[in-house]
Amino acid sequence: MPSTPPIFDEMGWPDDIRPPYSLIDAWLKSAPAEQLALKRREAEVLFRRIGITFAVYTEGGDAERLIPFDLIPRVMAQAEWQRLRQGLEQRAKALNAFLHDVYHDRDIIRAGRVPERLILHNDEFRPEMNGLDLPGRVYSHVSGIDMVRTGPDDYYVLEDNCRTPSGVSYMVENREVMQRLFPELFRQARVAPVAHYADELLETLRSVAPPNCHGEPTVVLLTPGIHNSAYYEHAFLADEMGIDLVEGADLLVRNDVCYMRTTAGLERVDVIYRRIDDDYLDPLVFRPESALGAAGLHFANRAGNLTITNAVGAGIADDKAVYMHVPEMIRFYLGEEPLLSNVPTHDCSKPDELKYVLDHLDELVVKAVHGSGGYGMLVGPHASKQELEDFRALLKAKPETYIAQPTLALSTVPTFVESGVAPRHVDLRPFVLSGSDKVRVVPGGLTRVALREGSLVVNSSQGGGTKDTWVLEE
Repeated sequence: MPSTPPIFDEMGWPDDIRPPYSLIDAWLKSAPAEQLALKRREAEVLFRRIGITFAVYTEGGDAERLIPFDLIPRVMAQAEWQRLRQGLEQRAKALNAFLHDVYHDRDIIRAGRVPERLILHNDEFRPEMNGLDLPGRVYSHVSGIDMVRTGPDDYYVLEDNCRTPSGVSYMVENREVMQRLFPELFRQARVAPVAHYADELLETLRSVAPPNCHGEPTVVLLTPGIHNSAYYEHAFLADEMGIDLVEGADLLVRNDVCYMRTTAGLERVDVIYRRIDDDYLDPLVFRPESALGAAGLHFANRAGNLTITNAVGAGIADDKAVYMHVPEMIRFYLGEEPLLSNVPTHDCSKPDELKYVLDHLDELVVKAVHGSGGYGMLVGPHASKQELEDFRALLKAKPETYIAQPTLALSTVPTFVESGVAPRHVDLRPFVLSGSDKVRVVPGGLTRVALREGSLVVNSSQGGGTKDTWVLEE
């Protein structure tokens, strides 16, 4: 086994406190553990009252549960954030240029920069979108780009969530709860706000109104319904934006125009922020048995009467094999060097790289190309012998469906756990809004924390929690 790389603690806790955390350090030294425990219980009461839960479908018992919330915020200096923001904007622009190209001229394939098989043989490729010009050439209007940090200046992108990324409601509500529980901290710190996210999202959605929209566009949020794991977020965002929350049965398409059923009759819809998968959006085009979408939505989109966000087919940019080529996309479409790094990645479809992965399985993180939520994933250093053997068999059977990466030494931040304040590993999901007019990034994002000691898996479905993320103003 290779030696374990040193772990960067973002606070420098407990002996070498970094400047962005000086206020938090003083607060923790003055706050007894009993007070923090009391505040944590208050936070749980607030979250239950608000109704923020998520669903776990694979386990018995109560499927609805709270995502654990940690009281100690993650803090970033303004200069740190600006570097990330510029890199996020660059990445979102390149990904949208790639998606437009994929469904049009495919210049990047003809130039030999991305293998054709990754696109045309990809389950997320939607030939129905070929040749369709979208407003602003934007396909992924809302992106959740997962990142980790390994040192003071070392950031890596783990994956690009370009379909229907979730979690932004936790970013906003975490801040609201922190401000209620610790108003004195916010009086002392100048923290960049996040409450305006819904306003920025609505402006983004309005900016991509379809060509045949005249006047102020009508925007709705399409949800699968109350049984969806992210339903709270759907209702939260619709309420914050002041738009209608609709289900498929509320929508009707006539003559390639989409309408919403209201008590006053039919009202034309111009933009749908959809939170359902491609397959279920239009039974005339995709899954005919779907009752979650509405018949004809795709044809209204093609006719220039409706914009669907995120666009059908944007999921091809989520593919973890496509992810390997994002730095090349930035160079190809923007003529720039990437500001954010990818994690070095082994393509298991290549025999020599598969051999390396099989020989070093106990050192690597192996991910299913289409996996998400921490499922279909092996963390080699923490896996049992049986888990390693099981994954070895999966890799040999279908190597093209997996990629592998080195186990990064994810940064830690102080976290209030049962034993007191202790370091825990974190990642960050900033939310990038791409409209026809500009790219918007609300300061911070959703910090997810692995609450189990030593764990690198931060997903809520795998036992992780969340933190408020502070970006300090100058």
